[in-house]
Amino acid sequence: MSLTAAAALAPVTSLVTGAVDPLLPDLFVMDVSVAEKIVRTVLVYLGIAVLIRVAGKRLMAQMNNLDLVVVLLLSNVVQNAIIGNDVTLTGGLIGATVLVLVNAVLDRWADRSPRVRWLLEGTPTSLVRDGAVIDADLRRLGITRTELREALRQQGAEDVSEVAFAEIEPGGSIHVDLRPEDRGVSWAEFEAAVERLSALITAERR
Repeated sequence: MSLTAAAALAPVTSLVTGAVDPLLPDLFVMDVSVAEKIVRTVLVYLGIAVLIRVAGKRLMAQMNNLDLVVVLLLSNVVQNAIIGNDVTLTGGLIGATVLVLVNAVLDRWADRSPRVRWLLEGTPTSLVRDGAVIDADLRRLGITRTELREALRQQGAEDVSEVAFAEIEPGGSIHVDLRPEDRGVSWAEFEAAVERLSALITAERR
């Protein structure tokens, strides 16, 4: 390259270099130590785990719009507690890695220890038994009868009297067993019943 061309490209090179040089520290140079980033991430993870453990069934079930608002805003509320003054790419990757590792370790630990799983997740709570609502458990979870009826309706029960047993899982899902006489019939069961009836009619005609 001639001296004239180099001189002509010098302003462009200087502009690109000046734009890239400040960008690198913003991307990769953390404003906090790695240890602080790890500690912040772990503490926030454990704090959220405790909150969900205490109010998790009702919260995760999202019985009403307010529960949904809490779930949507929860991550934004604790975001600053994790990142602190650091908004670098390196800090974000470290935080994400720590979250995945901590979650994997606790999950494996819970699989091996029923007590740890109980501490982290709890146990299912009965809501309905033999068509009767268990009001004490409803009050403890903060669930109204209206919310319960809506949840049961989504599971195929038009009325509480149709339910043999219903419980809410630690993750917020509701499991419902209908009484035998109130259960719907699948297409396969309907066809099997028709075949048996046809066989009986044919046998009687003989």
